[in-house]
Amino acid sequence: MSNSLKTQEERLDYLVEEFKADSGEYKDLNIPDNREEKRRVLRSLMNIRMPKEISSEILKVQDEYLMERANEKGVVKLSDIPVIRDGLSIWQGDITRLSVDAIVNAANSQMLGCFVPMHTCIDNCIHTFAGVQLRSECNRQMNELRIRYGRDYEQPTAAPMLTDAYNLPAKKVVHIVGPIVQYRLTPELEKDLENCYRNTLDMCADNELKSVAFCCISTGVFHFPNKGAAEIAVDTVTEWLHSNPGKVERVIFNVFKDEDKAIYEKLI
Repeated sequence: MSNSLKTQEERLDYLVEEFKADSGEYKDLNIPDNREEKRRVLRSLMNIRMPKEISSEILKVQDEYLMERANEKGVVKLSDIPVIRDGLSIWQGDITRLSVDAIVNAANSQMLGCFVPMHTCIDNCIHTFAGVQLRSECNRQMNELRIRYGRDYEQPTAAPMLTDAYNLPAKKVVHIVGPIVQYRLTPELEKDLENCYRNTLDMCADNELKSVAFCCISTGVFHFPNKGAAEIAVDTVTEWLHSNPGKVERVIFNVFKDEDKAIYEKLI
């Protein structure tokens, strides 16, 4: 079947129908004619899909579709991002466009991605454009951890998990659970955030990943103050790079909001 699907429109139509049928609950969903609306439906169906088997035929078309979507969005290479100082860079935009050794995903303790259709969080975005294989790999790793630590195991704060990046331009994804500020900021929460950056860099070094793009871990819905989070990020990364020369060559602070870009520009 996939050999006959030459265009993105054909792939999109095929995938919408296959994921619709796969969902069970939404198998009778009426699909709009508008391309953007179809894309939203497909993303939503992928977002809500539990990790389970899928045919190699559907995966092949999904991969072709997502690789072309990556090209449409525009792949950003490491050489496109200027170094500000000492191997540090700032880049504003969609982290799923970055062709680096690793991108960092702000995950939750279940480590399966975001199940809310079309949610704008980075976890949703990364899982959407990596493809359904990413959730399956996260699920496999979590099942292995539950065998070791018990059926109620959840990923602890600041403990990174490394996966392939599948259809993303990056080589790998580091998933990490940042601290949640529920009432007030405490020294323990600040230390947890430090450890997110330090442990991620340790994992990159151990796996010979020379370039890594960090999102703004724990800001947004986790309520860590943006300025404080950025200060911890820059200080921790700078100290780690100084203590581990040559282990990681480029660290990119990926920001989405103008506010965060301004904060990082003052710090670097």
